[in-house]
Amino acid sequence: MNHYETVFILNPVLSEDQIKETVKKYEDFLVSRGAKMISKEDWGLKKLAYPIQNKKSGFYHLFEYTVDGEAIGALELEFRRDERFMRYLTVKLDKHAVAWAERRREKLKAKA
Repeated sequence: MNHYETVFILNPVLSEDQIKETVKKYEDFLVSRGAKMISKEDWGLKKLAYPIQNKKSGFYHLFEYTVDGEAIGALELEFRRDERFMRYLTVKLDKHAVAWAERRREKLKAKA
């Protein structure tokens, strides 16, 4: 089981319910592939550095999870098929990145 982090940007024209439904769908997709979700973050509506599909903003979300590597290909294939996704990036975390992510989560908990 490898440790991964996926950040994705959803289309800004989606309603709140559509966004929640989409995030839940892909969380369930990962769990069905044997993933253990460690953290989910909703970063909200952010301005993009450059227009994507003639849109200047998007809803950012982060998933942090552990799963076998085969599930990543299937997840990214689903992202490419879904028109609600503007961009996505999946990164395999090494031990230093995992430690940094844990410290970041602790900071977020302390702020809340």
